[in-house]
Amino acid sequence: LVCTPGWCENRRVPDEIHSRPEITALLARGVTRMLMDHGLASLLEVPLANGRRADVMALTANGEIWIVETKSCLEDYAVDGKWPDYLEYCDRFFFAVTEDFPREIIPEEVGLIVADGFGGAVLRDCAARPLVGARRKAVTLLFARLAALRLAAD
Repeated sequence: LVCTPGWCENRRVPDEIHSRPEITALLARGVTRMLMDHGLASLLEVPLANGRRADVMALTANGEIWIVETKSCLEDYAVDGKWPDYLEYCDRFFFAVTEDFPREIIPEEVGLIVADGFGGAVLRDCAARPLVGARRKAVTLLFARLAALRLAAD
């Protein structure tokens, strides 16, 4: 995935959107749309075995697992020190932020996505840290079961 030239400059969160939950929902929608455009299946709000909840989890066609943590504002990022707890449940980890977010504070070792309610772009990819087989199987089964249960509930 690569950043489409000009994408970031032409997108902004509408001025009437001010609350953190609204911005978070827009980020999640844009991220899932971007992931789908690149062939990844994604789910929102995925509970992990360590008690954490991934904002967005995605599965690539070859079984790679991505977790995307959405950050609606600087305060949201500053009070969240739990993001390293997600690393043991994914092959790649990204933060997704709005265009106005101060990107320089995002750690270099993780990926960076800029998104809005309509889509997103990967501005910085991250190196894959492949999961061990047993963890990959457990997370993939979690993903599949959660997707099936949500589909059946609709």
